[in-house]
Amino acid sequence: MIKVLLVDDESWNRDIVRTFGAWENLGMEIAGEAEDGIEALKLTQLLSPQIVITDMRMPGADGVQLMNNLHDLYPEVKVVVVSGYDDFKYAQNALRYGAVDYLLKPIDPKELNAVLQKCRKELESVSRESGTLALDMDVSFSLSSYKQLLRVHFNELNSEGMISVLQGMGRELQQSGITKFEVLQQITREMLLLLMELMKCNALEDESMTFEVNREVLSSCENTIAFLMKQYSESLEQLIRQRKFKNRLNLEEVRQYIDNHFAEAVTLEALARVFFVSKEYLSKIFKLEYGRNVTDYILHLRMERAKQWLAEDSIPIKSVAEMSGYEDVAYFYRVFKKHYGIAPGEMRKNGQV
Repeated sequence: MIKVLLVDDESWNRDIVRTFGAWENLGMEIAGEAEDGIEALKLTQLLSPQIVITDMRMPGADGVQLMNNLHDLYPEVKVVVVSGYDDFKYAQNALRYGAVDYLLKPIDPKELNAVLQKCRKELESVSRESGTLALDMDVSFSLSSYKQLLRVHFNELNSEGMISVLQGMGRELQQSGITKFEVLQQITREMLLLLMELMKCNALEDESMTFEVNREVLSSCENTIAFLMKQYSESLEQLIRQRKFKNRLNLEEVRQYIDNHFAEAVTLEALARVFFVSKEYLSKIFKLEYGRNVTDYILHLRMERAKQWLAEDSIPIKSVAEMSGYEDVAYFYRVFKKHYGIAPGEMRKNGQV
């Protein structure tokens, strides 16, 4: 799987790129996101992305500085520049540091995916002799569905479901006859990056986010899967202990969980189960702390995000609804109008966003 890093100081801009990119069809995944050039460089070292999509104007280290550093330190990385300014100097800098393309905001989905396809072809061309990229992409495609299931089971503290998914993944890899050291190394790296993401999203301590991978782990598919099962199981057990046996519920941790999953089917019952408290207790203390019950907080967050995305005329209202957690566009219209007193299309047309 080709790894992509998104760099923009405004989260809603990253949301737009994340939504419009045909990631799975292109054999790509968003490996990480950064808010400025300094954070982007750190993540480039950690995640080894093949593509970086960056805004130009950011506080601290801006896009020009980032491109300069990437050109010097990671010349193999493909850079795509996104800017709200049709500025010749920015375009000139982009070309100077070898950017693949220069996209103007608001982003056109067709242009974005055309540029991503161009990046993919260039990466394939570079790697054609060794054939490693094609092999990695095939393996990553087979991992993608397992990753989605692992996210769900880990966040729901479902240990049995998680182990079952990893076992299924192991069976598929064994049937594929995968034994090559480099491929097992890639699988291990991708799955550990996912685990680190899950740990971070669930507020597990930073010191736990280190993994020692020796050559024995990568000597066979069986050893690789056994290692991953051990790491995932230990991390989930740590998360369960952290939530189950702490002296008091950390409401900020609950709020952060909701902020990370607001577009999913988050319910009071599911939250109470994940944080080992009764739903009555959680509902009461959450409202005392934040002035809204859990359901109203999720609704408010969805509506605020939807309003931000409506400010970009290039985003179809159907996409705004989906990003906000509503598959049924008609239902989204009703909820939005009830919340703001005006339909989303009217709000956009009247310039009230």
